[in-house]
Amino acid sequence: MEQSLRKQKIIDVNNGLAGIREAWIQKNKYFHEQDWEYLKFLAPKNLRVLDLGCGAGDVLNALEPSVGVGVDISPKMVEISQKRFPHLKFHQGDIEDKSFVESLSGPFDIIVLSDTIGFLEDCQQTLTNLLSLCTPDTRIIISYYAKGWEPLLRLAEKAGKKMPQLAAGNQNSLSTADIIGLLDLSGYETIKREWRQLVPKSFFGIGTLINRYIGTLPGIRRLCLRNYIVARPDPKPAKKMPSTTVLITCRNEEGNIEAAIQRLPRFCDDLEILFVEGHSKDNTLAEINRVISAYPQYDIKVLVQPGKGKGDAVRCGFDAAKNDILMILDGDLTTPPEDMPKFYHALASGKGEFINGTRLIYPMENQAMQFLNFLANKAFSWIFSYLLNQRFTDTLCGTKVLYKRHYLEIARNRHYFGDFDPFGDFDLIFGAAKLNLKVVEIPVRYAARTYGTTNISRFQHGWLLLKMVVFAFRKLKAF
Repeated sequence: MEQSLRKQKIIDVNNGLAGIREAWIQKNKYFHEQDWEYLKFLAPKNLRVLDLGCGAGDVLNALEPSVGVGVDISPKMVEISQKRFPHLKFHQGDIEDKSFVESLSGPFDIIVLSDTIGFLEDCQQTLTNLLSLCTPDTRIIISYYAKGWEPLLRLAEKAGKKMPQLAAGNQNSLSTADIIGLLDLSGYETIKREWRQLVPKSFFGIGTLINRYIGTLPGIRRLCLRNYIVARPDPKPAKKMPSTTVLITCRNEEGNIEAAIQRLPRFCDDLEILFVEGHSKDNTLAEINRVISAYPQYDIKVLVQPGKGKGDAVRCGFDAAKNDILMILDGDLTTPPEDMPKFYHALASGKGEFINGTRLIYPMENQAMQFLNFLANKAFSWIFSYLLNQRFTDTLCGTKVLYKRHYLEIARNRHYFGDFDPFGDFDLIFGAAKLNLKVVEIPVRYAARTYGTTNISRFQHGWLLLKMVVFAFRKLKAF
């Protein structure tokens, strides 16, 4: 009885606010636009989106879905939303009702709960019910206000600066850690968390500058008003072992070609080995063709990249690859080919969706990496872990593994970052971060070269990395 009375109170309050909701949004336009902007960053447009607790429909409309479905418990809110946004579909219903949730036409790519979780009577059961609307690639996005801001928000309500909500005692008191715990109990894995809007007002542009360049900094960002959590359903192993393309980028690697074939384990039934040759000055291309003839029992192919640099080679090879999983193996073989099964099983088992090698865990062979390079890599790993909101201990390890379907999504959304990366590593890393893919790192023993010389210029490429940090900050934080 107590629960139904609380729920009826929520309906009554929201029915009363339905007619003035749009006016309140305009009154706090800066806050809402900044909130929508970050949600749009988390959810690329043209996806199937479900917005639970959709209010007047503004969030759903801002996300520009290919199929957009909004649900609200208030019939007045739903009526107004449908009139405002006739190209979207809105339903009145209780998202805590399992049968109602199952009646929605899922699955969805994105499920948004924006300021909704505070009004639920059973958060865990509600989140569990949503699993029926998910695929393995579905992302749950929860946005909520930071607990420490509650006294200020209540004060703003009393001063007429913020739309009134239920009294504090009628809302769930949830920290970000609490929400992550509920997701874990309900069958989800948290991928990332972020904090935005240290100043929820523009103040003639000063608030924007603070939010972009101060409010996003480590430590300080945890003082922000808005908390965002992205999660995925708990992973499940692939029902059928997927096929794999191993892409071997090589320039002046004549002495490593046959060793790559001999040392690479046959870890799946359908294994394509695709060399991408980079206009070598030695006999690399001729050696690849010789090896193809010498090992007819293996599916080995070769392409000559159209442009220059590893980034161009990776894009060329991934576009041509025929199989489910895409795997990079550098032609210098400093990452052992024998380790490739670890990467395959991590992806195929669902443990991760973007598997990144790291050379900075195990001891290295002498001369495998110069001391200054090692220090620089350590520094950049900390910086990029902060920028990407997932742990990266080694951004420049050549071995990276992902499903081709995810790579195609990265390629489709490449316009956000642009054609900026000569290495090929950051195009994939930033793209994976933008798609909210689950990152898993696998340590590898980094070996010294046995043939040839490195194509890396310490100072030239170090300068490029510094520029990459600035670029990433602008694209991932300061927007």
